[in-house]
Amino acid sequence: GFRDFTRLAASDPTMWRDVCLHNKDAILEMLARFSEDLASLQRAIRWGDGEKLFDLFTRTRAIRRSIIEAGQDIDVPDFGRQAVEHPKRS
Repeated sequence: GFRDFTRLAASDPTMWRDVCLHNKDAILEMLARFSEDLASLQRAIRWGDGEKLFDLFTRTRAIRRSIIEAGQDIDVPDFGRQAVEHPKRS
């Protein structure tokens, strides 16, 4: 929902500034890919390419399912780490 989608906007801007500047090459590469994907989606909608849209949504559904099956859809982010139970302190 809205809160999940806007979680970064609620975060510390200083931290995200630093993350972007220290990882700029990787981020710029991913933004370029994202821009290409958005342009492709825009063309498919503009030209009424139903087959391309169907293929896109079929692939994205499969990606979503694989993320869920891999257990990466948890409520609390673990950044790829396995959950570890810590002993309780007395």
